[in-house]
Amino acid sequence: MNTHVTRRNFLTAAGTAALATSASTAQAAETRGEGTLRILGIACSPRKGMSTSKAVQAALDAAKAVSPRIEVEMIDLGGLNIAGWSPKPVPDDFELILPKLKDPQFAGLIIGSPSYFRSLSALCKAFIERCMPLREGAMPLANKPVGALAVAGNRNGGQELIIQQILTAMLSYGMVPVGGNSPAMLGGTLWSAKDDVTQDEIGLQSAKLLGTHVAEVALLLGRKP
Repeated sequence: MNTHVTRRNFLTAAGTAALATSASTAQAAETRGEGTLRILGIACSPRKGMSTSKAVQAALDAAKAVSPRIEVEMIDLGGLNIAGWSPKPVPDDFELILPKLKDPQFAGLIIGSPSYFRSLSALCKAFIERCMPLREGAMPLANKPVGALAVAGNRNGGQELIIQQILTAMLSYGMVPVGGNSPAMLGGTLWSAKDDVTQDEIGLQSAKLLGTHVAEVALLLGRKP
């Protein structure tokens, strides 16, 4: 019997098992509650449609597969004009995004950022800051799951630091931080080799696990008593 186990084989097997467990948990949650739950994916790279966008889309595809109740929507910030927070912000493209975060069907968030100098992108920081109005009144982001993923040019390019930065910031809005379960406990950590994140099987698996878990938690939190 061949007992040779590689790191890749182990992670793949563990990821498959986690996805199966998440699916069964989501099915149990689905028996209670009804109605559409929309998960938004925010790709915070200035390069529209590139590695970060593809990673977020992989997470959203996995989220959508969890339940017919789950709808997903990608918001690619690449090419958009979004300034950081100011007491009197100048009108910009964030005005198109804000209503989506206030929509009653909004149920969860997946934020992806490239790694720039081992930190989140300026666009990601601006997005988080501009959510400031959502800390007022009913706080529509509160008690909704948020997951994060990061893409770097090498395997150890600061991805986990960026995920921690994003999740810590979103605690300010009352959101519930969600990881990707084992072996992607913190979130999605991806390596973009020559601008091709699709070659990183382990990283893509972590993004899928993240999307699955965000959807699972959205179902649990969004169910009706």
